[in-house]
Amino acid sequence: MDQLVKPHGKERKLKPLLLEGRELEEATGKAKTLTKINISSRETGDAIMMGIGGFTPLDGFMRSEDWKSVVKDMHMVDGTFWPIPVTVSTSKEEADSIKEGQEITLIDEDHGTVMAIMTVTEKYTIDKELECKEVFRTTDPQHPGVAMVMAQKDVNLGGTVKVLSESYFPTDFPDIYQRPAEARAIFSERGWSSVAALQLRNPMHNSHAYLAKVAIEVTDGVYIHQLLGELKPGDIPADVRVRCIDALVQNYFRPERVVQGGYPLDMRYAGPREALLHALFRQNYGCSHLIVGRDHAGVGDYYGPFDAQKIFDELPSGALETQPLKMDWTFYDYRLGEMASMKTSPHEEKAVLDEDGNYVSGARLLLSGTMLRKMLSEGKPVPKEFSKPEVVAILREYYASLEEKVEVKLHGAATGDAGK
Repeated sequence: MDQLVKPHGKERKLKPLLLEGRELEEATGKAKTLTKINISSRETGDAIMMGIGGFTPLDGFMRSEDWKSVVKDMHMVDGTFWPIPVTVSTSKEEADSIKEGQEITLIDEDHGTVMAIMTVTEKYTIDKELECKEVFRTTDPQHPGVAMVMAQKDVNLGGTVKVLSESYFPTDFPDIYQRPAEARAIFSERGWSSVAALQLRNPMHNSHAYLAKVAIEVTDGVYIHQLLGELKPGDIPADVRVRCIDALVQNYFRPERVVQGGYPLDMRYAGPREALLHALFRQNYGCSHLIVGRDHAGVGDYYGPFDAQKIFDELPSGALETQPLKMDWTFYDYRLGEMASMKTSPHEEKAVLDEDGNYVSGARLLLSGTMLRKMLSEGKPVPKEFSKPEVVAILREYYASLEEKVEVKLHGAATGDAGK
């Protein structure tokens, strides 16, 4: 009997909106005859997540009352917990040509793919600054999530969707892209009842590996679940990350305790609120826990290093079944000769390395994906304690292939100086 955590929502079962078979064939023909609206990469990813059941129990893009309730109170009008708005927008001119109750076709503007048929039940404008202030805790236009919201078109469309495509994800990532039902089937086949999800958007370095192994000790297995959608400049593309993870799993883990998967969303970089969204859709994927470490889903110095852990303590009882595995900052402790955390290491001095990455003095070598990317992008030595040689080799090959280098800036959450 399936002992996995139940999907999110009152019905406690997956609600995929993706059409198949004859329904898909008929809807695809119909979509060609309808008014067409281009949607962004973020909106496309949201549509796919609704299609595959990752955003259960949503039935479409949010109406105004749900948008307002989610922004201010983190739940929809019917009381269903939801931490981040899921909306689609269009220009005022296009909105004026659409009548409420009308069906329209949503087109992925980057790839020209017919994504969904939407029945528009409402047209409304939003207070973008309010959304940014509540969701991102800032209105700074330099924040990539704020910039994403501010770039939205003038009018939001609310209504139900029928999803027609998963875009390029099944073909470009055939070995890693998964629907929630597929992940659940793998977990059930392995006899797992407790599963810890490890969210990744960076290559897997030794801190990630340490967190995964700690999670395996207290659950049946770990789901290394990485983002396949759009990132900010300087982040490592998904296909390179997959190779890094494969190298780690095959050489340093018991493979039967690890499942690797991918999902089609763009990063919003919403820190604490996005951590809640990550837990919510991991519940739909069958995960009982989400590993929440330092600066989860953060960017720059907009959030405290453990704000994404604290927000789970503010939730009302029963809001989510998937619970956080709260992990402290991890690092390599030269004096202990092993990986450790702020909770376990008695040493506080930062490690000092020479220009070749060799140990000189101190104890703690703080690890982060940002620091790893910066070292590699600048061609600097990577200490062997930072990442496994197989991973470093793959990443060096990637950076050598780049025609244009992207500057990687360190921030407080990556160096240990946040809040100082």
